[in-house]
Amino acid sequence: MLGDIYKSYFICVQITYERSDICIAVNRRYITGKFFGTDGFRGEAGVTITAEHAFKVGRVLGWYFGERKNGKCRAVIGKDTRLSSYTLEYALAAGLTSAGGDAYIMHVTTTPSVSYITRCDGFDCGIMISASHNPYYDNGIKLMNERGEKADESLIKIIESYLSGDLSPFGGKDIPFACGRNIGRTVDYVSGRNRYIGHLISLSTCSYKGLRVGIDGANGSAWQIARSVFDALGAKTYVLGASPDGINVNGGVGSTHIEALCALVKENGLDIGFAFDGDADRCIAVDENGEVLTGDEELFIAANYLKDRGELAGDGVVCTVLSNGGLIDSLLKRGIVSHICGVGDKAVCDAMSNTGVVLGGERSGHIVFSKYETTGDGLVTAVMLMEAVVEGKCAPSSLLKGYKAKPQYSVNVPVKNGKERESELQSVAVNLENRLGVRMIVRASGTEPVIRIMAESDSEENCVLACNILYSEICGKNCS
Repeated sequence: MLGDIYKSYFICVQITYERSDICIAVNRRYITGKFFGTDGFRGEAGVTITAEHAFKVGRVLGWYFGERKNGKCRAVIGKDTRLSSYTLEYALAAGLTSAGGDAYIMHVTTTPSVSYITRCDGFDCGIMISASHNPYYDNGIKLMNERGEKADESLIKIIESYLSGDLSPFGGKDIPFACGRNIGRTVDYVSGRNRYIGHLISLSTCSYKGLRVGIDGANGSAWQIARSVFDALGAKTYVLGASPDGINVNGGVGSTHIEALCALVKENGLDIGFAFDGDADRCIAVDENGEVLTGDEELFIAANYLKDRGELAGDGVVCTVLSNGGLIDSLLKRGIVSHICGVGDKAVCDAMSNTGVVLGGERSGHIVFSKYETTGDGLVTAVMLMEAVVEGKCAPSSLLKGYKAKPQYSVNVPVKNGKERESELQSVAVNLENRLGVRMIVRASGTEPVIRIMAESDSEENCVLACNILYSEICGKNCS
């Protein structure tokens, strides 16, 4: 059963995708340690993640890649707009250069841009300072390999050891400080960000002249880049979330507060709108009626767009167990099979690699077009959706013809020990599934101290009821 397969990720029992037309792409479990979770090292800045941590991460990277290539490590660093991003940026650069590496600074930019530049400009690794959709007081460090993908687990293990004071990977001795000519340097690399903007513009084969587009930059990484791209392509842009002050990233704006963009689209009669999160690796769209297009709707539009162009390899997509069952059914009617994987963009990318498909994504708005990127990119998603609208000569809502979502309800429960509670909740989830006829997923978040609950059924009432019962079960024992 699919639920049994994914038990190592989260509770997910008796899922109804037991059909010959559904492919299950099984992912191995990814390492989560004391510091690094499913999406890098993340926590409250100055408390959970400090300048000292960043300095040590930089030292390991400078040493590791220097030893591996018997030369200087070349690392590129980007950051979002959080107040703490500057502290972590300078600390990382200091650690890298003290270990003999060179740090190339892209300044405020998106996670996908760091991935793109790492891959295209031959860097040994990429580093992004961001806590994505989290509040401003959190921050994080995301590491990428030379292909712009998430860093290899072998490297993460070494960093975890060093941060814990275990020097065994280094022969029992601390990492030496570089001296003389071997000391590294920092290099201003804003040109990399500009080249990424050019890359995004080059993806479009159409002019957006005459189209009115809303853009919500979340006061984060995309606050300048998104508008630059759409202005260059001829759209008339209406922008919010473009006044970062260090403490307002994701504050009432962005993909996690989509109501702001919905209002902008409705009030100004816009053709379409796009909202990004703090580091712009996800995008949630809004159609001409102010209706929200989640990652599921975006994936449906993108899959049909690529299929019509003959570019959907294997007539398949990768989606996760959180994806709406209606997406899978709707795609199947178009002759498109769904490969189901675990949660997270790394799981999606791995499943895409294993199955050979070129499109995958999550309901949260992480969409991967492997022809252009090795990771989810909110801006690439926005450009591809615009291409579908312009080439289809229709409104965004018209591109959802044939799509019917099932009722789905979700809730996040703040807890301090989510991973420990996960297994305890299995019997409750099973009981609710059997009693209410719902599909349930309960999992501890890899990026926040919460347990995420999702219920799906033909009955919206049962979805809400199941989530509320489980919410009460969790809060009755351990709600922070």
